[in-house]
Amino acid sequence: MIDINNITVRIGSRVLLEGASAHISDGWRVGLVGANGCGKTTLFRVLRGELETEQGEVSVSGHQKMVSVEQELNDTDSPILEFVLARDRERTELLRREQTADESELAEIHERLRIMEAASAPARAAEILHGLGFAQEDLSRPVKDFSGGWRMRLALAAALFQPSDILLLDEPTNHLDLEASLWLENHLSRYRGTLLIISHDRSILNRLCSHIIHFEHERLQTYGGNYDCFCQTRAARRELQEKMAAKQEQRRKHLQSFVDRFRYKASKAKQAQSRIKMLEKLETIALPEAETSTQFDFPVPPRLSPPLLTISGGSVGYDGKAVLQKLNLNIVDNDRIALLGANGNGKSTLAKLLSGRLPLLEGEMRASAKLKIGYFAQHQAEELPLEQTPLEYLSGLLPQKNETAVRTHLARFGLDREKALTRIEKLSGGEKARLLFAVMTVEAPALLILDEPTNHLDIDGRDALVNALNDYQGAVILITHDLHLLELVADNLWLVRDGTCRNFEGDIDDYRKMLLAENNSPAAEEKKSDGRRQREEALSRRSEINRLNGAVRRFEAELERLRERKTELENRFQEQLTPEEIVSLQKNLKELERQTAKTEEDWLTASERLEVLNGN
Repeated sequence: MIDINNITVRIGSRVLLEGASAHISDGWRVGLVGANGCGKTTLFRVLRGELETEQGEVSVSGHQKMVSVEQELNDTDSPILEFVLARDRERTELLRREQTADESELAEIHERLRIMEAASAPARAAEILHGLGFAQEDLSRPVKDFSGGWRMRLALAAALFQPSDILLLDEPTNHLDLEASLWLENHLSRYRGTLLIISHDRSILNRLCSHIIHFEHERLQTYGGNYDCFCQTRAARRELQEKMAAKQEQRRKHLQSFVDRFRYKASKAKQAQSRIKMLEKLETIALPEAETSTQFDFPVPPRLSPPLLTISGGSVGYDGKAVLQKLNLNIVDNDRIALLGANGNGKSTLAKLLSGRLPLLEGEMRASAKLKIGYFAQHQAEELPLEQTPLEYLSGLLPQKNETAVRTHLARFGLDREKALTRIEKLSGGEKARLLFAVMTVEAPALLILDEPTNHLDIDGRDALVNALNDYQGAVILITHDLHLLELVADNLWLVRDGTCRNFEGDIDDYRKMLLAENNSPAAEEKKSDGRRQREEALSRRSEINRLNGAVRRFEAELERLRERKTELENRFQEQLTPEEIVSLQKNLKELERQTAKTEEDWLTASERLEVLNGN
């Protein structure tokens, strides 16, 4: 249970939360929503104890373990599977202690390892890594080999693997493709702890969340249900408050009118004073924040003769090596196409081919005369001239346009006068994405190719993009993990898989079911089972080796002690002894010989078994 009691949080001179309170019961799945910069990530820092509140307190009941995703991973030679396994610190410590523990400790350690299902840990970690897009051969590669986006997936895998009572996830799908997002959604649906998730992905918030906490007016407002329920409840609440506010304003005007008319009339002075007091007691009804009105507006492209683009018998790749072959594709005006397929299967390669950034290795591609293509990819944000303003940058691309025309085009994508004159380096990720939309559409293209266009857009921006694409009069090709965007825009699905691209017969739900069926197929289950069994056998073998090593050490120490005792007794025969003492010494020596023989037999058995396990 998490209690947030009347907290005030300030970053610099800006107050993010003031007198904010919320209660989160065990097992709740809570989506944190609100405008960008309202304090969602800051609240996570408060929950983790990284940031102090100015007033109020946050309490977590019991000794619940809270886990969140590491923001940065250091370069290390550790293989990624071992990196993830090491994040379960209790398991790691028990395995370390196992190496030197005595027999009594070993029993306790093995029991704890059994309870926490340590034998299946490598298989579980591998399953998480596979679900997030890592290939089998990646598991033995060192962390330092992977780029930023893949390290974020690795950090997410480490957080999912760790035992936790409370899991904090901040935009977990930002670096995932659709397939990994679907896997994550399914994985989190089985999580039994308390989940707090910051996300602009409406599908995740709808499918996973039992409650929504909304950041509004520097307060926290809790709603039951998923994101759609939150929207409906909030809209109904706003409508009721607007009616109450209108009714109260009408009453205020009526009272004020009476006061204005009779304030200075002796016969009505007492009534006027009474109404003045009533006016002072009227409370102001605070309305929820007005809904934002972000708008995107793609220019109307010219009408072109169909088809816009065709590929016959095509193949494409890099350095003469084909990634995709046997491509026979046709794009017509007003197509709405989504490219499906796991990361690395060639979706971005196909997008680069269609946009003219990669040539065909073989086959033929024909385009309609005067076809212009707008291409959007997140990496383009890194190529923007950070020292310029959007107005300066776009003016350089449109030297034939005057400043008014350039400003008008920027305004199509929510970059108003202030943002148009802000240096690009000062823009947020979402604002840079809007600038890229403006850049890609300067020539009113008839085909838009969008590769993960929503990564830095908030929910309002994503809704605006959905509306703009549905109003757009050209063709659209989408690569995105945003299911809400796909479901509302795409009506034609292409599956990029097995070295080619073909139509997928079905909708997004059919694709989801296909992926889940493949992950749970007998072959997949058999593979998981084999891996789990091998891991369990390996752990059992290692535990047996450790136990035998300890036993051999103890037997050798006991034999040394018995030899010293025997020497000590034999030396006593040099002394002047009575017949009774001699008989006693002989009995003791005989018992020592029996103990020595038994210990030597146990030592030999353990040593032979150890040699077998070690493969000697």
